[in-house]
Amino acid sequence: MPVLLEGSCHCKAVKYTVESNTPVPYQLCQCSICRKAGGYMGSVNIMGNTKTLKITRGENEIKKYIAVKSFDENDQPKERYNSERAFCSECSSMLWCYDDTWPNWIYPYASSIDKPDPLPSLPRGVSFIVLKRDSCPKNLPIPEGAKAYEGYPPGEGIEHWHKTNGVWVD
Repeated sequence: MPVLLEGSCHCKAVKYTVESNTPVPYQLCQCSICRKAGGYMGSVNIMGNTKTLKITRGENEIKKYIAVKSFDENDQPKERYNSERAFCSECSSMLWCYDDTWPNWIYPYASSIDKPDPLPSLPRGVSFIVLKRDSCPKNLPIPEGAKAYEGYPPGEGIEHWHKTNGVWVD
């Protein structure tokens, strides 16, 4: 049974809703992009159902960024990733990330979710995961009790846990 998540940017210029079958902050991405955009530790994601995303205010305030994978010698983009990050053009709050590699899922940033408050906890027996450790400084801490991966974890994310009836399968 999906849960309706209500989110917004800091200045409230943008508001949105999205349904989630797994409405828990479950993954900390520590890739170079999430650390640059989200802060020193990275970005905490939730998983939503892409087709249910509804922008209820401020669609014209949303700006999207497709991260650069590599630059040329003049710092001009040479190659870009597939993922697209949405943020408020007024206050710069990160809203969600979408990658057409996984078209059914959209990843709202936990920091943008207003309701439910508080967000549900991880189900018993599921570890918070940290991913993309291969692109961050080794002295960057891993939260206590988290399961860390150099790249992406096996499976499809927390929906993989959901599909396996609560058994995290590596």
